[in-house]
Parts: sequence; structure tokens; C-alpha cells
Amino acid sequence: MNTPGFPLKPIKDSRPFFLRSEIDRLLSLSMFFGILLVVVRMIHTGRSTFIFLPWNLFLAYLPYLITEYLSHQRQTARQHKKRDRWIFSALCLGWLLVIPNSFYIITDLFHLGDWYNDRLMPSWYDLAMILSFAWNGLLLGVLSVRQMEKILTPRLPAHNELFFLYPVMWMNALGVYIGRYLRFNSWDLVTDPFHLFRDILHMLIHPLRSQMAWGMIFCYSILMTLIYLMLKKISKAIS
Repeated sequence: MNTPGFPLKPIKDSRPFFLRSEIDRLLSLSMFFGILLVVVRMIHTGRSTFIFLPWNLFLAYLPYLITEYLSHQRQTARQHKKRDRWIFSALCLGWLLVIPNSFYIITDLFHLGDWYNDRLMPSWYDLAMILSFAWNGLLLGVLSVRQMEKILTPRLPAHNELFFLYPVMWMNALGVYIGRYLRFNSWDLVTDPFHLFRDILHMLIHPLRSQMAWGMIFCYSILMTLIYLMLKKISKAIS
């Protein structure tokens, strides 16, 4: 079987990439609503307390952009070239490194009750605002994983989908823990890889000292897998 690949030619579509399909338009509208809530909060309070939310959403959008690009290029592929396979593999690796950003935003819900929240807006407002970003991040993550699943495992039987899905969700959960508690970012793989790998190695060598870490990773990997499977089944049931 040939390794996936395709000629990387520009896609001829005059519309902006975020308006090319109905789902892209709905996602853009949903994300704009969340950003608008942050702007209104900043104007009303005079503080930029939650200015990090749009940045986190941008990071969550990157893996979706990658799989959107790969999906479109795959549909327009006409031949397989060695160079294209290398680029394809690099993009897949890049996607694997940034996809945890999409699911990471759900942990921003912690800020509803922690010291970070300045309490200058009603609780219902902050809940709607943070939940909007968490929901958009979750949707972007699920859609991106689904696109990558269709790209990499087009002939995988439905009952074997967990062989692809759970390892990805486990990596996502690991990335969420690393970002939330170890406070690393995706670019630290390039700027500070030794520190990052040292902390991960410490977790592996001393699992009993890292029970909270592995407990969270296991719990979130199961949760995200169930969310993905449920949304996938719902989409089929209502289509």
C-alpha cells in the first residue's frame, strides 16, 4: 500500500478559508461570538483579565487548519511524489504536536473559581464566555481528529477505530497536563526540549510520585474519547 501523499498545489477557491463550508462559517460565527464577549468584558471592566482566551483559541485552530489543508489536498491529489510524502509526514507530525491545544481550552473553566478571575462581571457572563471558548476548542479538536482519521485510516473498520483514536486522545491528555500543570507550550519542543523531556521522563521513572498526573491523563483520555465517539455517532444519527 502506498504511503499517503499528494502534490501540494494551491486550492482554487476565492472565498476566505474560514468561509468555504457551512461548518467553517458556523465555527467562525461561534468563535467570533466568544471573542466579542472578551472584548465587551475588557471595555466594561477596563481590564484585560481574559485576553489569553483568543490566543488559546488561535492555537486550538492550528490543528484544524492543518487537517483542513491535508483534506483538501488529498481530494485534489493526482499523483504521489517522494517530496510530497515527506511534507505530508511533516504536517502530520506537526499536527500531533499541536492538537492538544484544541482540548486544552476546556481546562480554562478552572478560571471561573480561581484567583485569576477578578469577579468584575456576573458569574453567568464569565461562564458563557469561557464555556464558549472551551466548546469551540473542543469542536475544533473533534473535527480535526475526525479529518485526520479519515486521511490516515480510510479503510479501517469502524470497530477498530480505537486503535487510532485512543492513542491520539492519550497524547492529547498528556499535552493538556503538560500545558496546564507543567506550564509548557507547544513551542517549548523547540525552545526548551531538554527541560520538557526531563519532566516527562521523571513522570515515567517515578509513576508513584506522579499519581495525580497519570490519574488526570487517564481520566481525560477516556473523557475525550467518549466525547469524540458520542459526537461522531450523533452526527450520523441526525444526518
